[in-house]
Amino acid sequence: MGVPLLDLKAQHVALREDVVKAATAVLDSQQFILGPVVADFESSCAAYCAVPHAIGVSSGTDALLLALMGLGIGQGDEVITSPFSFFATAGCVHRVGARPVFVDIDPGSFNLDPARIEQRITSRTRAILPVHLFGRCADMGSILGIAERHGLHVIEDAAQAIGSEHQGRRAGSMGAAGCFSFFPSKNLGGVGDGGLVTCRDPALFQRMIRLRNHGSHPKYFHSDVGGNFRLDAIQAAVLSVKLPHLDGWTAGRQRNAMMYCQRLADLESSGALVLPENPSDVRHIWNQFTLRIPGRRNELQAHLKAREIGTEVYYPRSLHLQECFSYLGHKAGDMPQAERASAEALSIPIFPELTQAQIDEVCNAIHDFFR
Repeated sequence: MGVPLLDLKAQHVALREDVVKAATAVLDSQQFILGPVVADFESSCAAYCAVPHAIGVSSGTDALLLALMGLGIGQGDEVITSPFSFFATAGCVHRVGARPVFVDIDPGSFNLDPARIEQRITSRTRAILPVHLFGRCADMGSILGIAERHGLHVIEDAAQAIGSEHQGRRAGSMGAAGCFSFFPSKNLGGVGDGGLVTCRDPALFQRMIRLRNHGSHPKYFHSDVGGNFRLDAIQAAVLSVKLPHLDGWTAGRQRNAMMYCQRLADLESSGALVLPENPSDVRHIWNQFTLRIPGRRNELQAHLKAREIGTEVYYPRSLHLQECFSYLGHKAGDMPQAERASAEALSIPIFPELTQAQIDEVCNAIHDFFR
């Protein structure tokens, strides 16, 4: 029995009628850009993320760009961030003219290691950009404390973490801004690209509202040079149908993660693999279930592929070693924990519609490999 890494059709079948109805209503209205459908979705997201303000944007990448621009980060500035993330995290820092400053990760969480941050702060540092990777929040208590001591902004890259929590606080509610993605594979996925920026400061909110639409306010009068970062109404309509189901889907992912941890515990005890952490002070939403396979990751991936079980390597090359960032002067060995994660990490299916039989198939295949 094959098991896909992600099966979006299973979710769509259950919601198809409501999704088609919502999209058809937008088509019939012929109001596709912003408007009341987007505004209603933004209000719902703000309530879900426990913030006063949310801004629908065109992608998770544009969410990061908008947050950086809204905080005035640009040429000559430095932003501390993780080398183990999707490219957009550091790419957006570069695109606004700032310099990404990489800090190695904590090996247990895959997230930015707070103990390494302060040694990288300089007079040019303007912000810390932690990533809540795979659906688990970074250690925001420590990061916020460092930022407060040094007068820095904190921008949360929560692209994979809508609904996750650290010590009872929601992702996107802790920093100056939170950035989310609605790429179809995310826990809350659209029918194309989409994203969201959350914030608490009304002045920052108003500035980002302008920047989202070319810096225009009122229409055709531009106080800033912004971008075209608007969320389409069809995306907002579809996402509005899905949002009430998100906690139920998260519960399914949490259930599946628990079953994996139970079924694979013996392999962790033997040293064959390392299971992801799930500490009690974190609400993990399991965008990915990522194993560490010391020394044999690629062999296991090939074995699972032969059994028609979907996997993915997030991420095979750390950002500090990407060719486009060679101007930063990094070399192999500079970020040993991130580099080790790139060599060991393997994500297996975790989507909420997984059946018991499918989970058994995945676990049996992994056991067969190590036997």
